[in-house]
Amino acid sequence: MLDKLKEGLQNAVNRLVGAPTVDEKEIKEFVKDIQRSLLPSDVNLKIVIEVCDRIQKRALEEKPPPGLPRKDHIVKILYEEFARILGEEGKLDLPTNRPNVILLIGIQGSGKTTTVGKLSRLLVKKGYRVGVVAADTFRPGAITQLKTLCSSINVPVFSIDGEENSVKVAKAGVESFKAQNSNIIIVDTAGRHKEEKGLLDEMKQISKAVTPDMSFLVIDGTIGQAALAQASAFHSAVPVGGIIITKLDGAAKGGGALAAAAATGARIYFIGTGERIDDLEIFSPTRFVGRLLGMGDLQGLLDRAKELEQVADEKQIKRMMSGKLTMNDFMLQIESVNKMGSLRKILESLPGFSQMNVDSKNIEETEIKLPYWRAMIQAMTPDEREEPDVLNSQRIKRIARGTGVADRDVKELLNRYKQAKSMMKASKGREFRQMMRQMGAQK
Repeated sequence: MLDKLKEGLQNAVNRLVGAPTVDEKEIKEFVKDIQRSLLPSDVNLKIVIEVCDRIQKRALEEKPPPGLPRKDHIVKILYEEFARILGEEGKLDLPTNRPNVILLIGIQGSGKTTTVGKLSRLLVKKGYRVGVVAADTFRPGAITQLKTLCSSINVPVFSIDGEENSVKVAKAGVESFKAQNSNIIIVDTAGRHKEEKGLLDEMKQISKAVTPDMSFLVIDGTIGQAALAQASAFHSAVPVGGIIITKLDGAAKGGGALAAAAATGARIYFIGTGERIDDLEIFSPTRFVGRLLGMGDLQGLLDRAKELEQVADEKQIKRMMSGKLTMNDFMLQIESVNKMGSLRKILESLPGFSQMNVDSKNIEETEIKLPYWRAMIQAMTPDEREEPDVLNSQRIKRIARGTGVADRDVKELLNRYKQAKSMMKASKGREFRQMMRQMGAQK
């Protein structure tokens, strides 16, 4: 996610932390590095200047709290100012004892219809009874796409064959789901261009007809600074209560879209980070900035693991992060990949990994090998899983024969296990933990 921006920011932080002393010259150079990272990511120039001025002023004038090194305090300032740009966390807490209407709007191609499916999935997991109204009568195939998405998660879709009046469809759909006792009714509208006044007027009519409890503007994360003009145009037609940013998996201009959206005053509630129906994350400014700066998002990993009913509990993951990694823990990571998305996402969630410069090709190759590694671990005895160092050549041969692989494949698994253990140990240094505690990211 936002790889170039992450790389630039993490390099800036690493240069600061690695500097022999932190004086005025070093602070100003650090701020210039931050500017050089933000501008290519299409963050608005005014926002860049404002945030960098605040970082520089605070870094030069503030005294670190007792016991916190000045370098760590400056990184903390960077963390706080970036989180401030992105606004407060939006929480979608809707009552369950009555119907709630959610209206999704956005230009064509923003990923709005796909987002309807993802949002439905997320709300179903939270226990809501969800119904979807297919009011996009403008785009051919929109209704079919929506029905395909929602059928995979057992969410009903309302549509009227041959009806071109989207206002009529929206109103009838909402009434239908209210009668069915649905407590969440999501209305998908046609994609509009911000310049098309007639379509914007139609959207006003839909909003008036269904009186939504929440209107979400869906913004394509690749459009950069254009998000600000787009959000303003939509907000003038229908009051935008929240924003959902899509296509943030590798979007070069994602930083611009995030900053511009936040500048409108509407909170960002969700971000789309992939193509799977589960790839919609609740947006937390502090966690997001933590991942950008390479500090990881351990709490995000814990929350997602709980949602997916993983075997691991908080103690187990904290034990792994302390460097006490067993083969059972390593297998937990392997089994998490299929349920939690991709290996890259899991690694990004763990402090320390994001600074290891893991090659994308290596990650892809590793994902192919994961099923074989799982089989090898299952072929080990309980003692071998708990303490892999006891695996000598004879035991390696036994495991290889039992799983139909070569000895070298078992040795590669052991090497990867040792690398993961070393990385986790490297991430638990005294200054790292001290800084994370100051930021509220570690208990």
